Parts: sequence; C-alpha cells; structure tokens
Amino acid sequence: MANTQSFTAKMAAALGLDEQVIVPYGRDKAKVSLQVLRERPRKGKLILVSALTPTPAGEGKTTVSIGLAQGLKANGKSVCLALREPSMGPVFGRKGGATGGGASSITPGESINLCFNGDFPAITSANNLLAAVIDNALFYKTTRLDQNKVLWKRVIDMNDRSLRNIVVGLNKNGVPREDGFNITPASEIMACFCLAEDLEDLRRRIDNIVVGFTAEDEAVYAREFGVTDALLAILREAINPNLVQSLEGVPAFVHGGPFANIAHGCNSVIATKMALACADYAVTEAGFAFDLGAEKFLDIKCRQSGLSPDAIVIVATIRALKMHGGVAKTELDPPNADAVRRGLANLQAHIESAKLYNRPVTVAINLFEAFDTEEEIAAVKELCAEMGVGCAVANVFGKGGEGARELAAIVAESMEGVAPEPFKCLYELDIPVEERMATIARKIYGADGVVLTKAAQKKLALMAANGLTDLPICMAKTQNSLSDNAALPGRPSGFTVTVRDFEIANGAGFLVALCGDIMRMPALPKVPSACAIKVDADGNISGMKG
Repeated sequence: MANTQSFTAKMAAALGLDEQVIVPYGRDKAKVSLQVLRERPRKGKLILVSALTPTPAGEGKTTVSIGLAQGLKANGKSVCLALREPSMGPVFGRKGGATGGGASSITPGESINLCFNGDFPAITSANNLLAAVIDNALFYKTTRLDQNKVLWKRVIDMNDRSLRNIVVGLNKNGVPREDGFNITPASEIMACFCLAEDLEDLRRRIDNIVVGFTAEDEAVYAREFGVTDALLAILREAINPNLVQSLEGVPAFVHGGPFANIAHGCNSVIATKMALACADYAVTEAGFAFDLGAEKFLDIKCRQSGLSPDAIVIVATIRALKMHGGVAKTELDPPNADAVRRGLANLQAHIESAKLYNRPVTVAINLFEAFDTEEEIAAVKELCAEMGVGCAVANVFGKGGEGARELAAIVAESMEGVAPEPFKCLYELDIPVEERMATIARKIYGADGVVLTKAAQKKLALMAANGLTDLPICMAKTQNSLSDNAALPGRPSGFTVTVRDFEIANGAGFLVALCGDIMRMPALPKVPSACAIKVDADGNISGMKG
C-alpha cells in the first residue's frame, strides 16, 4: 500500500492535483477523475509529434515523444505526456507494444501493453453488446433494420484474419446473415470514446451511431435499440484517463488507441485536455506518418474539440530515409549517405504538409547510435536548413531526457514570443465530399486526385440521401506509402487515390473512405511476436517488444 500511496502522491505533486482525484489501479498506475477538467482551464502549449513514412518497424514516435517530454523536464519545464494505449493486436503480431524504448519509455510497460486498466476490454464489450442487441432485435422482429443492411460489426482486440468475414445466426440461433469482426481500435465506440468531452457527449455520440439501413435505405441509429445507458455503464470508468509515468518521472496520460491507417489515430480528447490543464507543455502523438495520424489529428480531432497544436515535430530516422532512397529493408544498417539524400524527398513532403497548418515545425532525428553516420545526419540537417525548419539529433533511446535537451530547447523556442496564426483546417465542410478527399490527396499525399469505384459512388449516394455527409473525412489507407499503394516508397507522383468504399462513423463525427485493399482487421505475420513472449513461475514477462 505504501508504494501505491507513493505513486499517487508523486503524481499529484507533479501535476498540482489533489490526491483525492487520482484513483489507484495497483501500485504504479491510476485513473484520474474528470473533475479535473471541470475545475481547470487549459494552461499549456500543445506539441504534436508525427513522423515520415515509416519502415515496417516504425520510426519511434512514441519513444521520441517520451524523450522530448523528458528533455523538456531536464530543461526545467513543466511537462506532461498524452499518448495512445497500445492494442494487443500489434503486441502479439508484428510491431510489438507502444510504450517507447530504452531510456525513453513509460512504465509499467507490460501492464500498459496488456488490457491496460480494462479500457480496451470495456470498449470491446460495449461494441459487442450493441451487436448482440441488434441481432436479438432481428430475431424478435422488433427493429426496422434490414437484416441484409446491417453495418455494425463485432470487434476483438486481436489480429485475426479468420474473423474478417463470418456467418452468424445459424442452426435457428438467430437470423442467418453475413457478418464480420473489426479490431477494437477500429470500432466506432473507440472513436466516440476518444473524441468525447465527457459521459454526456459520449451518450450523444453513441445515440447517433448509424448501425445500418432499412429495406427502403433509411438510416437506423443506435438510439433506437434503447441500450445507450447500458453501454455507458460499461464505459463509465474507462472514460477516466489513465495516469502512469516515464522512466524519468514525467506524468503520462495514456488513453484510447485508434489506429491511424484504419481509424483517426489519436488518443482521447479528454487525456489531451487534461495534460494541457496540468502542465505548461503537453506532448502528444498521432499514429503512423504525418499523412495519416497528424492530418486526422488536425482535421478531425482539432476541428471537433477546439484544440490546436502550438508546434509540430516530425520524427525521422536515417534507416527510413535509406529505405525511401531505394535500399532494401534488409540492408538498412550499412552507411549510405547517397541513399539518405535520395530518400529526403519523403521527409520534404511531410514537412511541406505540416507547414500548411501554420505552426512551427521541427525535425527530430531519432538516432541509432551504432549505425547513423555524421555524413548521413548532415544531409538531413541541410534539408531542414533549406526549408527553414528546426532540426536536432535525439538520442532518446540511449540517453533519455539528456539526449533530447537540444530538441526540447529548439521546440520550446519555436513557440516563444510569436503569436500563432489562427488555426485553420485543411478543408471546409461546405464543399462536396469528393473535393474534401481530393484536397487531402493532392495537398498531403501529392496525388493528382481521387477516383471512386462504382461501389463507393453508390455508398456515398446512400449516405448523402440520409444527410450523413457533412462530416470530416477519415482516409483509411496504407501507412507504408504516401500513396494508396504500399509498394511505392519515397515521394510518388503521377498517381490517383482509389476509394473503393465508405463507412459512416456518424457518432464519432467523420466519414471513413476505404482506399486500396486496407483492412479494418489486421492479420498476424508468419511468426507472430507472441511466439517470443515468455512467463516465468513468478509471473514475470520477457520477450515483449516495446
């Protein structure tokens, strides 16, 4: 018990909070009451961390975010982190966890990566309760929903390709129909949860979820099934953000975790606003590269919440630049400054995109000490100088906050003494859906435009007929390319983005455009990361990445 008290007392002191608003979950983690947001206005500056197009292993956005926050602390600043929760899909799949790395990690890593404080299980259960109620209403014929036009899918927080397409209701156990599973981070409940301001806002969002259509193509809403309060009962504790800390004692709100390639890719609005209420600087991240997570953070999350960043950091690695310069993924370790220079076109594209939002931009070179050379690093710094953006080497994996002090100083200085221009989203909602998507494709991806398949055109017409299109766009596309073709690294040109279908997330407040063959249920690799995880007789875990 003493350790629990020590943690809550330490975090209360660091955040300037009454210890009574911090609810312990074990000895080293807690939840924080929403009372904090009712009593405290925003006081901090918001730093958004994104990245260039990554290698399959990722470029260390979370590691750099944690390292940057520790660097700000080392420079005497009041700082707090606001990060996404990991999904167990990647933990047991290919990528591993999402708690940072080396000296720039948040703790307790295993707990955060596995069913953290019950949030993902709660979101999964709420999603599936609605699915069960929908099928029950079809069975008893108490709904106007057409059994062949149900949109709502079940979810599970695991990569499982076998569940993408299933048949339910066989053997007289229901109404037979085709169905399927998404992964929990792709659930609209997750999106509603992450964009809600409080329980009442979450109630409104769940009520407005479109679960399908009638035989006459009229939208059917979740509120018609009378279980919104039951879903809120499941979610009422989960909605309070989780509080942990970095290895150097920086408080970290870790809450919500939609993927950016299939969803909107940002942690909860609640956690971000709580970090801003508790510190002079709040560091947050958005999933994958700037073209995915950051664009959605700025055009969806900021549009709905009133948030806006004061500075943008783009994480780059020499390894990723070499890959974009034509080097095979298996040959990224040897020095190759020429390949780095060729790959800089990808970084340049993301810097140009970030500048569209009128905020200072800094590039953080996430250092791989054993491999990165001075010549390679110099090439990146030269590009940044030419583009008028800050740049610093961040040795955050090896040295933690000490390795990020220069980065922290540059980012802090970029926000000082200059009143930011009014924040403006990339597009307005009064233009056609096609033009909203084309704006993203042209300005962020570098595409010539957008093409809709006949199926997508038909679905869009259905949405429009029901008044469901006055929403921001969530582009669901590959994270491995600026284009919608995963096989095109670097900075592709002369391409169009193909939208093959739409999904409506009316409760969350956006329209999902499915591009290429992107799946909302990922698959496991041939040898999953789960095969490397071991548990000893005392319950200690080893072999977990991230």
